[in-house]
Amino acid sequence: MKLSIIVPVYNESATIEVVIERLLSIPLEKEIIVIDDGSTDNTRQVLKRILNEKKNYIKAIFQPENQGKGSAIRRGLLETTGDVIVIQDADLEYDPADFINLIKPIEEGKADVVYGSRVLGKNPKSSLSFYLGGRFLSFLTNLLYGTSITDEPTCYKMFRADLLKSIDLRCRGFEFCPEITAKIARKKIKIFELPISYKPRTRREGKKIRWKDGLIAIWTLIKYRF
Repeated sequence: MKLSIIVPVYNESATIEVVIERLLSIPLEKEIIVIDDGSTDNTRQVLKRILNEKKNYIKAIFQPENQGKGSAIRRGLLETTGDVIVIQDADLEYDPADFINLIKPIEEGKADVVYGSRVLGKNPKSSLSFYLGGRFLSFLTNLLYGTSITDEPTCYKMFRADLLKSIDLRCRGFEFCPEITAKIARKKIKIFELPISYKPRTRREGKKIRWKDGLIAIWTLIKYRF
């Protein structure tokens, strides 16, 4: 199966090249689609250099202005040609080597959706507020939708392409995660979880999600339930 990897990026000039190198090293049939969401640092320059060197391996789209992670993902979906789609953040918190295990249940016909769970893996925890926030969102998801997942806000969400493209996504920002989870759960599609590795970064290191994004996530889960 061909894997389409969507990489939304905003002001990640220090890490984007390493992320792309890690993606290129994965021994899977794949395409890499990078959506620069109006970066104002040197991210665009780095991407353009990488494109000149490896244009046969990646595709980059440059949004004219910052529109949000959800908007970047929806733009990337229009470019995908693979059988399976996954989201990759442009920082170094997640290890793309985990894709090898995550795609297996889909290849074997055992799952249509696979989430990589940081909770199931033996990983260092992020700050207490981020950790508890993630656990609460997972609890709320299970309460509202009758699911049994451990890590709703994980970045590593992998989907059969035809399923993901059938979902009417409206997200613009970080609410991509709760929106897609809610809409998948409402379809009564089981979310398969596997452990992944995770190295959390701090706000000082560039982590962009904030407390207000947690409130938006809560509202999104509730909104799509009723």
